[in-house]
Order: sequence, then C-alpha cells, then structure tokens
Amino acid sequence: MSSISANRWLHVIFLGTLWGVSECILGLYLRRCASLTSGSLMTAVALFFLTAGWNIGRSRLAIPVMVIIASVFKMTDALLLSLPVQHGAVANPVFAFLMEGFSLWMIITFFSPAWRERLVGQAVAGAFGALLAVNLFPLVGHVTGIPACVVPGTQFPLSLYYAPLAVSLSALSFPLGILAGKALERATEKSWLKSMSPSLARLAATTLFLIGIIILVVSRELPLLK
Repeated sequence: MSSISANRWLHVIFLGTLWGVSECILGLYLRRCASLTSGSLMTAVALFFLTAGWNIGRSRLAIPVMVIIASVFKMTDALLLSLPVQHGAVANPVFAFLMEGFSLWMIITFFSPAWRERLVGQAVAGAFGALLAVNLFPLVGHVTGIPACVVPGTQFPLSLYYAPLAVSLSALSFPLGILAGKALERATEKSWLKSMSPSLARLAATTLFLIGIIILVVSRELPLLK
C-alpha cells in the first residue's frame, strides 16, 4: 500500500467531502427505510466518488479515508437531525459505506490493471462492485442490530430487489469515476495546484472538509430542507 502525497490528499479529501455531502442531501427524506430506488442510486454514487478518489490518490489508502469522511458527515447529519447514531438512517448507511469501500477493494484485488483500462472491463468491474455491495448489505442487521429495509409485505431485502438497477447504474458510475479522477488530475497538472506546498495542501484539505460541514449545517437550517 503506497502512501499518498499531500497534493493528492487534497483531492481525496475533496472527493470524500463531496461524497459525504451528497449522501446527506440524497438521504434527506430517508429518516425511516430507504424508499424505492434510492439505495441503488446511492450505491452508484458511492462507487463513483470512491473510484475517482482511489484513481487520483493512486493508493488503496484513499478508500478507507473516504469511507471515514462520508461516515463523519452522516453522523454529523444525525446530530443535526437529533437522530441517535444507532438509528436505521445513520448506522445502516455507514455500514453500506463500508461494504461499498470493501467492494472497490475487491475490484482492485481481482481485476487486473489491463482489464480495468478497457471500457468493458470498467463496466464489468462497476457491476461486480455493486452486486457485491448489495448482497452484503442484508448482513447489516447482524452488525448494527437494525434489519435492512424490505419490500413492503415481504421479508425480501430492498437492496436485493433493486439489485439490477444498482448494477446497471454502477456499470456506468465506475468508468465515470475513473474519467473524473483523470480529468481532475489533468486539470491540476495545468494549474497552480501542482506546485502547492505540502503544508498548504494539508491546510486546503482541512478547509475543504470544514466547508463541507458548514454547507451541511446551513442546509439543515433551510426551511425547505427540514
């Protein structure tokens, strides 16, 4: 596992912050069980940000760091909504973050770099990652004590019911994540960020994270978002 340079940390934390904020906004009305296709959408979103962060960070270390960042945002959101951490809208999404991070780790482990460079390989990798994540999610009840949401009137987990959608969306979001990571890296190479000192990069990363927290706090104060 290689280390990540300070400048690359800036991008990893930036992407992790965007992911954390997007999860809280997308889960705005999910104070009970996830409804309809929301979980499938969030799986694809997670793989997009995780893939972009891993691609630009050039290290597996980016994956747990981004999972931690997203989890911090979710738990901060719980405090703002006066929800206990041991709540289905908090603990279960954090478990999902862990499974999505684990799924990307498995993709990196079992898909060769040459295969991941091909568009078809990226689509298959994204589909595999989503399929693994949604099949692992029903285990959440054994970890958090809060059972996974089920299809109304049945005992069938929603994550499995909408697995085809999650797989289809992730087959797109994984290659898009790779493109986003490469595009962000190219943009950095052509800007002043390339010569940013490590200390300034660490300060900028911390500032971005705090800005994300502020955006979350302000969004929860808006009447339409309560």
